[in-house]
Amino acid sequence: MSRYIQIFQQMSRHEVVDIDADDEVRCYPSVVVGPTFHKELGVDPSKAPDGVSTVDFRKMLRSAFGLERATATPSGDRWDIRRRPRLLIITRRASRGRAFMNERAMADMAGSLGFDVRLGDPEMTSDTSKFARLVNSCDVMVGVHGAGLTNMVFLPAGAVVVQVVPYGRLEWLARNTFAEPSAGMEVHYLEYVVQLDETTLSEQYPSDHPVLKDPMAIHKQGWDALKTTYLDRQNVRPHLGRLKNTFLQALKMLPHGRDD
Repeated sequence: MSRYIQIFQQMSRHEVVDIDADDEVRCYPSVVVGPTFHKELGVDPSKAPDGVSTVDFRKMLRSAFGLERATATPSGDRWDIRRRPRLLIITRRASRGRAFMNERAMADMAGSLGFDVRLGDPEMTSDTSKFARLVNSCDVMVGVHGAGLTNMVFLPAGAVVVQVVPYGRLEWLARNTFAEPSAGMEVHYLEYVVQLDETTLSEQYPSDHPVLKDPMAIHKQGWDALKTTYLDRQNVRPHLGRLKNTFLQALKMLPHGRDD
């Protein structure tokens, strides 16, 4: 619970109690148990108390973690050497799957485009506040489909999130989990779909194997087979030339001045 204590403190005027560490008997006139789910990474104002929205939730997160940037605007009239647009690459360990196998080359390429590049693995830190501040300092965030991309909630409005979709006909999953929620967060969304020659699965299976030739056959075996094959056992190596075009698109989406 300590990892998210700043959020809990914003959600109630009462003391935050860790039930697992609490020996007292507590009596309340009424209790709401558990969260209410509206949609993936989003809040439906018509179902929320006082009509609060995802934008309001993000405002609360900025207050909870002391995040300085509400919008992805440059510090002056234009991006310059003193404040280049910052790009964050969400990293993962290869043993967990969905890792970038060429992340250093990706960082060098992004740097050549004018980005101030940072790398970060949210699973490697227990300090949520520190990682939230890193994300909030960025203008573009790129990562392979996974929990790391939920940190997009900390991006300033007008920033860009780039979801790298693993090989295996997973566009529907990418759309539901991150593409659709981005609009409610006032964050731009771009997608990079991994091709057959960019996945490590091509090194694990013969070229005529259904995993490579017919991903939908694996889908039909159910979620467990899909997850194990395409999410847990796959790492990616994006083509730098094709990824460069995506990063250039991201640059064009950013506000380049206070009046944009």
